[in-house]
Amino acid sequence: MEYSHEIIMPNDDIPFKMFVFEGKDGNYVRDKHWHRSIEIFALFEGELEFYLNEVRYLLKPGEFMLVNSNEIHSIRSPKTNQTVVLQIPLSTFEKYYTNDRFIYFSHSSRLQDEEVMRLIQDMYWTYVERKCGYELKVQNQFYMLIYLLVTKYRETEIDEGVLRNHRGLNKLSLITAYMKNNYMKELTLESLAKTFGYSPTYLSRMFQKYAKTNYKAYLDSIRLEYAVKELMNTKQGIGEIALNNGFPNSKAFVKVFKKRYGVLPSEYRRGDGGN
Repeated sequence: MEYSHEIIMPNDDIPFKMFVFEGKDGNYVRDKHWHRSIEIFALFEGELEFYLNEVRYLLKPGEFMLVNSNEIHSIRSPKTNQTVVLQIPLSTFEKYYTNDRFIYFSHSSRLQDEEVMRLIQDMYWTYVERKCGYELKVQNQFYMLIYLLVTKYRETEIDEGVLRNHRGLNKLSLITAYMKNNYMKELTLESLAKTFGYSPTYLSRMFQKYAKTNYKAYLDSIRLEYAVKELMNTKQGIGEIALNNGFPNSKAFVKVFKKRYGVLPSEYRRGDGGN
């Protein structure tokens, strides 16, 4: 399964990103990926299936999942759900870093979980209603949430293996961000290695060791992500979509698409395979 790296940008009027989960309608899979931000999925209705570093977690209403910085995760939502997602810049926790400018939170359930869920629900509705002074109220609730995280969920003793993986993914994130900005171009392992001053062999090993995938599969996953958006939001032909998103031809695009979704792009567009 392919991995990808996300770059998180906060909302314009608050110091973090908050939104309704894009898989709210069900029949949704988000492949394995990672980002530097701390991410919280608060589930109010339905169910979500998480994989964090190959460990499966089934989220039920009233529960939340906390994803640490550079923690590889994937999400499956087979049914409709109501989930609020918060993505918090890592720099928010700067005063509480342990080693390697890093902070790590526990996934285990705590007595404070109910309070965290109430805070997130109130934050979201305050933000949606946008009454006078909403930004101040949301930020007040946000800093209460940060207080709970650093006092009740933070781990002060971190395994060296976790730190090592964090350092590796941090380094790899610079490369994958470049790939996301240039995915529509011809982008070989050799040319990318030269850009970042590595040998192709070393760069290939970085992908295998830290992202648990190979360079080609990773690049295809980026191209596919953008191609699917174009497929569903435009009337462009399959061949044109393939070329627009860096695939050498329609055959290469169809092969990657069918492997991921189990149907042809044309069937997915019609809705025959989107369920």
